[in-house]
Amino acid sequence: MAKIKMKKKSTSTDMTAMCDVAFLLLTFFILTATAKIPEALPVDTPSSTVQTKMPETDLATLTVGKGKVFFDLKGREVRVRTLELMGEKYGVTFTDEDKKMFSLMEGFGVPISNLKQIIEMKSADRSKAGQPGVPMDSLDNQLKEWIYNARIANIEVNDKELQIAIKGDAKEEYPAIRKVMDICQDQKINSFSLVTGLRSKDF
Repeated sequence: MAKIKMKKKSTSTDMTAMCDVAFLLLTFFILTATAKIPEALPVDTPSSTVQTKMPETDLATLTVGKGKVFFDLKGREVRVRTLELMGEKYGVTFTDEDKKMFSLMEGFGVPISNLKQIIEMKSADRSKAGQPGVPMDSLDNQLKEWIYNARIANIEVNDKELQIAIKGDAKEEYPAIRKVMDICQDQKINSFSLVTGLRSKDF
């Protein structure tokens, strides 16, 4: 009896459709991703196992490192109103374009007299500008005024008390951090957060 020959099927798989899907997903993620803006003052925060998330609104962050203090504030409207109050306090005029750019930028560390120059820079150039930090000495304590006016602005805009977070470099000497805490306590701010980096509980 004659043997029946089975027709052999191809074992190769067409990968065209899978490649198309992979490239579509890759393109989607690249186009929708946002580039991380470099920090104005990069600091190496001390480690902690606490996992409390920082609030997205009603927050001012004071970054302390290399003997400098940088100021950052959440919320565009709050930032604009704070800038207006500081301009009135120090007699500095900011245009509508200045206010718009200020509302979009990250933290800064310059005297208010030099703030317009920082605002006009591109975001990539601000980190290279060599900002000296917000003045906080006894004769010209602008950090105190920024905190005070930011609190007023946040109440006006959001009807909430502003929260304060201190982000200090792990290598920064304690007196620099203490000075910032004293400025907060002078304004009856006795509750503030200390920003730390997450580490494993095994260490």
